[in-house]
Amino acid sequence: MRILLTETQIAEKVHALGAQISEDYQDKNPLLIGLLKGSVVFLTDLMRAITVPHTIDFIRASSYGSAMVSSGRVKVPSMDVDVGDRHVLLVEDIIDSGLTLQYISGVLLERNPASLRICTLLDKPASRRTSTRVDYCGFTIPNAFVVGYGLDWNEQYRHLPYVAIVEDQK
Repeated sequence: MRILLTETQIAEKVHALGAQISEDYQDKNPLLIGLLKGSVVFLTDLMRAITVPHTIDFIRASSYGSAMVSSGRVKVPSMDVDVGDRHVLLVEDIIDSGLTLQYISGVLLERNPASLRICTLLDKPASRRTSTRVDYCGFTIPNAFVVGYGLDWNEQYRHLPYVAIVEDQK
C-alpha cells in the first residue's frame, strides 16, 4: 500500500468542510445521513467540525461484493429515515460509480426533504457512471482502489488514520 492522503491532510480538509457546512446551514438544523459502513469515520469527524445544531442518522447501502469493483447493483437492507421537510446532507466516504448515491438520493427525494445535498470525502470522477452532483468534496482522487479512514477491502483496513492506494491487488 502507498499512502495517498495523510492523517493531517484529512483532518485539515474535514475541518474546512465542517466550517463551510456550518456557514451554509446556519439556522437550518440539518440532518446528516451517513452511508454505512464506510462513512462512519468521516461522519464522526465531520459532525464534530460542524458548529451549528444538527442531527445524524444512517442508511446501510452497498454496491460492492468481495471484489474491488462495484457490482452495479445497489443493496439497501432498510431505509427508515424520516427526511420530510428536513435539510438533508447525505455523507459518503467515496463516490466511485455513483450508482449507490444516485439510488439513495432518488429514494430520499421522493420523501420530500426541504433540501438534499451531498458531501463526500473522496471523489473518483474517472470511474463515475452517473451524473451525480456533489455539493461538498474533500478530495478528488485517481481511479485506484483505496482503503483507510473507514474504507475497507473485505472488511479490513477501515481503522487506518490515512487513505492508501492498494497496489498489490492479489
